[in-house]
Amino acid sequence: MSPAPGRRGRIPLRLRRAPVPWDRQAPTWREAKPGLIADALKRAQSRPSGNWYVVGASRDLPPGRTLGITVAATEVVAWRDGEGRLRAGPGACPHLGAPLRDSPVRCGTLVCHWHGLALDGGPFAGWEPFPAFDDGVLLWVRLDAVGGETPSERPYVPVRPRVRDAVEAVYAGVGRCEPEDVVANRLDPWHGAWFHPYSFVDLTVTGTPGDSPAGSPDDDGFLVDVSFKVAGRLVVPVRARFTAPEPRTVVMHIVAGEGAGSVVETHATPLAPDEHGRPRTAVTEAVVAASDRRGFAVARAAAPLLRPLMRASAGRLWRDDLAYA
Repeated sequence: MSPAPGRRGRIPLRLRRAPVPWDRQAPTWREAKPGLIADALKRAQSRPSGNWYVVGASRDLPPGRTLGITVAATEVVAWRDGEGRLRAGPGACPHLGAPLRDSPVRCGTLVCHWHGLALDGGPFAGWEPFPAFDDGVLLWVRLDAVGGETPSERPYVPVRPRVRDAVEAVYAGVGRCEPEDVVANRLDPWHGAWFHPYSFVDLTVTGTPGDSPAGSPDDDGFLVDVSFKVAGRLVVPVRARFTAPEPRTVVMHIVAGEGAGSVVETHATPLAPDEHGRPRTAVTEAVVAASDRRGFAVARAAAPLLRPLMRASAGRLWRDDLAYA
């Protein structure tokens, strides 16, 4: 087995001394009680979202570009104004309904490519903007008609390391499922070493909701000891905590071991149904990795090279999980 996640050596990698083959690891189906997962999902769905929906990655919307997405049945277009601030609103031109996602942005103004109607992000000709927020990693839009909740001024962004001190990457995928299927997937940590043995080994769930005293930080989360597989017997052991701060988000915080403080956020956004009326959900997963090791500055400098690798790793996991969902 690999060393305990709380112990740190001079290098982050560990060698599994007595690796357990996949088919000889302890079954987890008894611990992964359907009722336990369903109750965690129900609690997540009872929490407020403020009607905020993740619509993309901050890096994927540079100035001069547009982003178009249909959240549930609502067309949304987003762009950046002349000062780089995120703007968003209905995706149809208020004149004759042309799709604004195909229109260019000139000096921060969205210009409809059909008849030239210009939108600077403020109300105009019946076009009313949507509240929008850029947290530095992800883009959010507030859709009160879709969410139907009491709106909040800002989205409930999870606690994460400062972007300037971290390496961040965002994966985006689409599944033929409901947002709750994505959330339930992440609230089942027991499947990791069985379904994703190429990424996770030596996984043990050490705490479930209700195990800790009421009001403690771990009262409504799943605590997991797990090793991220690097190559062969080389792993990085950590302790992680899974929580659902709002109905469409699950967050994994690294609470002990290498990269403590790093987070993996999984956000589920309902999309328009497919041509057969089946539900579709966008999965946006943000990895914000940090470390207090002196050499982490090298990783930050190499971030442009690391991001594609981080996205590819998340993509492999989600191809499996979305097929299952």
